[in-house]
Amino acid sequence: MPDINCVTSLSPASRSGLLARLGSERFDLLIVGGGITGAGVARDAAHRGLRVALVEKDDFAAGTSSRSSKLIHGGLRYLAMGEVGMVRETARERQAVHQMAPHLAEPCWMVVPARNRASLMKFRAGISTYEKLGAVEDADRNLSWDRGALAEHEPCLRRDEFPWACAYREYLTDDARLVLAVLRDAVGAGAQVAGRLPVVDVIWEGRQVDGVVAACEVSGDRVEIRADAVVNATGPWVERLAQFEEEAATDRLHPSKGVHVVVDAARLPVRNLVIMSTPDKRSVFVLPRGDAVAIGTTDTSYEGKQLLWPEIERSDVAYLLQPLKRYLDVEPLGFDDVVAAWSGVRPLVAQQGKEATEISRKEEVWVGTGGMITVAGGKLTGFRTMAMTVLVFVAERLGRSLGSSPGPNPIPGGNLSSELDACAASVVTATGVERPLADRLVRLYGDEASQVLALGHQPILPGGRVVAGEVDWAVKVDGALTLEDLIYRRTRAAWYTPAERDDLLAPAASLMGDLLGWDEARIISEIDAVRARFASELEFKANA
Repeated sequence: MPDINCVTSLSPASRSGLLARLGSERFDLLIVGGGITGAGVARDAAHRGLRVALVEKDDFAAGTSSRSSKLIHGGLRYLAMGEVGMVRETARERQAVHQMAPHLAEPCWMVVPARNRASLMKFRAGISTYEKLGAVEDADRNLSWDRGALAEHEPCLRRDEFPWACAYREYLTDDARLVLAVLRDAVGAGAQVAGRLPVVDVIWEGRQVDGVVAACEVSGDRVEIRADAVVNATGPWVERLAQFEEEAATDRLHPSKGVHVVVDAARLPVRNLVIMSTPDKRSVFVLPRGDAVAIGTTDTSYEGKQLLWPEIERSDVAYLLQPLKRYLDVEPLGFDDVVAAWSGVRPLVAQQGKEATEISRKEEVWVGTGGMITVAGGKLTGFRTMAMTVLVFVAERLGRSLGSSPGPNPIPGGNLSSELDACAASVVTATGVERPLADRLVRLYGDEASQVLALGHQPILPGGRVVAGEVDWAVKVDGALTLEDLIYRRTRAAWYTPAERDDLLAPAASLMGDLLGWDEARIISEIDAVRARFASELEFKANA
């Protein structure tokens, strides 16, 4: 195994050692929550010299941070809501994330179809303002595409209905792998990080929160973790953790459900990101990636109890498929064309009298009665600046200055010397793998793709996109403990290689079992669990 920063320790001995360190040391900062917000705070704090611990009750990025639209974007639509400051900040942060991880912030054209020239000019005016706020360089400024340009660049668009389009730059990401890379950067700076370690109680010292009690789901052990400052970054669960501190719920959140559906790229062969307007005046993205195209998202208030895997209703899917026939010249798509789907809950900060679609995505930070610092809201793109905001509160809690936040230096995988396509071509030359496989690996692992291939370059399935080395990497570097971790959040096979995801389970579970010491019963159990997860995604098909 190369000399790299692993996200967590996985062998029984190393896991025991990790828990011992968490229980014996006193930390400057303890972060609860291993999504993008917690990861960003851990990275910022560790690079500023704090002794940092982070615990996550499930897998890293298991919740909201693996269920986004996979975009690093400034939120153009929020300009119309008057959120100029937030748009300026997140629009500029796109370039920062690109500097940190160019493989996880790939510039792509976002296509805004226009029915006439007047609409085109209106779109360009708004987008030009957005670009100025984001300090976009001239080479990446928006373009006007007429019928001829559309025939060349986006032939799927219905040019009879939309003879014009404005194309502007946004960035495509992989949200779960971004979380893992940020966490590994935090570990490299000294942070102690543990998944599958849910908090079951809060430790008090007088009237102040002094740490937490966590119960290890791997060993069954309990550990007391003490720190001078505690940050609650648990996303949709922030109020549950805050209730350890206060008797009543804070009622600060307005949970919003976002659903995406996935179809085979052969059924929807778009070349760019495309924005479609819905009858309720929202926007839905069409997002091509490899062999799959995702369509999303919904934005509806969520009052259910399944915060980790919220239900996907038939009405959600119908809502997302409905605009396709208006915008794209393809055979009509129906429920049976959906091969995968995902849903997540956004932890929006409640605003009285507003629906989910109207609520600001700006983060909010508050300090509870015992001194626990809670953060909610925010956008994936702004995780770095959100961390800076949280660290202001941490510094006040600690009563000392922390110095400057780390800049957008490359995180693991981000040391690329050329554009992604050139990197993929180099991987093909060096290893002999097929180009589509190299394209996928470079966009997941960046400059570490060759190291992944060195662990095993043969596809797990003949002609497939997922290679054996990814299993080793997932377990030994990225902290995977279950087959679901591997399929959903490490290789991303669940959503981006739909043609092979079912057949992949048995051989992948066997390889993972060899690394983690699973017996046959455990292997079967892991396979059954992921098959059940696949079925739950598509349960709407049976609910006609």
